[in-house]
Amino acid sequence: MDFASVRQYLLSLQHRIVTALEEEGREPFITDAWSRDPGGPLEGDGRSRLIEGGALLERGGCNFSHVRGRAMPPSATAHRPELAGAPFEAMGVSLVFHPRNPYVPTVHMNVRMFAALPVGREPVVWFGGGMDLTPYYGFEEDAVHFHRVNRDALAPFGDTLYPRFKAWCDEYFFLKHRNEPRGVGGVFFDDFAEGGFDNGFALIRAVGDAFLPAYLPVLQRRRALDHGERERDFQTYRRGRYVEFNLVFDRGTHFGLQSGGRTESILMSMPPVVTWRYDWTPEAGTPEARLYTEFLRPRDWADEGAAP
Repeated sequence: MDFASVRQYLLSLQHRIVTALEEEGREPFITDAWSRDPGGPLEGDGRSRLIEGGALLERGGCNFSHVRGRAMPPSATAHRPELAGAPFEAMGVSLVFHPRNPYVPTVHMNVRMFAALPVGREPVVWFGGGMDLTPYYGFEEDAVHFHRVNRDALAPFGDTLYPRFKAWCDEYFFLKHRNEPRGVGGVFFDDFAEGGFDNGFALIRAVGDAFLPAYLPVLQRRRALDHGERERDFQTYRRGRYVEFNLVFDRGTHFGLQSGGRTESILMSMPPVVTWRYDWTPEAGTPEARLYTEFLRPRDWADEGAAP
């Protein structure tokens, strides 16, 4: 099991994504390299790349982390009680981009490897990741494109993975207390060990490499659309759903906080400006209402229409 190759790939992926977004926005990301001293409950290192207050990205972060811990936290052993208390090693890249223009969707992507290291036994390694799109104003061609890129990325691994991971994404990114999806989905998978280490590593490479082809065309189509106070107000309202999901349901957030990870890096996914309202719904027939009726429900996007 070549953990060093996984680390090398993840650092390269982070660099490629940040470089592409810097070129697109013509604004630099800051770099925050960090490390944890050996001997503590959690040790390791990472590199956070962040932009705040940009003209294209109002806030965006793309983080690499590689940590080792003495005992797996509860969020990681909920489905694997036999590994409770085992030392672990985890590494991954996680990103969230919150664009300034309300017509550009927020996007999330992560790929990761997790290894439980029970004493006297072989390492138990699994992979996870995916990406999902959260529009404020829906465009069918954007959702179709995003899903088709994901479907094509998973095709070499068999015809069953995309439908399976697409359904998993629809189920996972769902706000139960709102009875509402977070966005138009994408793909999501966790605890993936099918085919062994090499197959799992190949899978996260396929997903990671698909991110820029999936998202950049959407961003480029919508970034210059005119908008005003109405669209901005709806964007900040809908961002509240993003905050609610990440704090209440997201397993990655829970794992990071429970394991003693860096709070600033973990919470870089939070949008910069958010509003809430009491018992509000958009007026019927408006573009805002159409988000709810046409987009915030599971659809077989990859099979709809023709890609632009």
